[in-house]
Amino acid sequence: MSLVFYTNPLSRGRIVRWMLEETGAPYETRFVRYGEEMNSPDFAAINPMRKVPALVHNGRVVTECGAICLYLADVFPEAGLAPPLADRASYYRWMMFAAGPWEQANINAALGVQVTPEQSRMAGYGTFERALDVLLSLVPDTGYMLGGKFSALDVYAGSHIDWAIQFGSIPATPKIATYLDRIQSRPAARRALELDEAAAAEYGPPA
Repeated sequence: MSLVFYTNPLSRGRIVRWMLEETGAPYETRFVRYGEEMNSPDFAAINPMRKVPALVHNGRVVTECGAICLYLADVFPEAGLAPPLADRASYYRWMMFAAGPWEQANINAALGVQVTPEQSRMAGYGTFERALDVLLSLVPDTGYMLGGKFSALDVYAGSHIDWAIQFGSIPATPKIATYLDRIQSRPAARRALELDEAAAAEYGPPA
């Protein structure tokens, strides 16, 4: 098996790193620097969007964080990161919510893009406040987003919640902090963090 992970330690690739560590599968990491290297023809042949992360599994390319998380959960079922097929309605629903409406709403807010009431339907997320309320409704009092079992949804949507707190988009309430501590204390999450922190100084954005 060949599993190659293209990433930068200061990117959304951190989500995929965590997911890879959760699978337990062996993989090769290839760090890609921002700027010339990420915009090179060689990397554009892997991801024409010229961004990380990207995954090449036995010659098949997968890009976009949400898609990579879903893919890894499917190709490594022994890791138990996806619910049984008959129980995946909420799993797919909220993965795509985090990848679509929430991320769009959060990025627009961070960039200072003001969506008028007339534009809210076209924006696809209504308002930032509405998208935020839905995201926070996923945070459980106990256990995980799909109940008693940890899944790829916790990796993906949980990472979005953590980043939103770091950037000041949402408050770090005790309930959210307890949930994040629950998922980020997993051995795979700690290993992923250590690996990316160790590489951050060398491969981060140019000064």
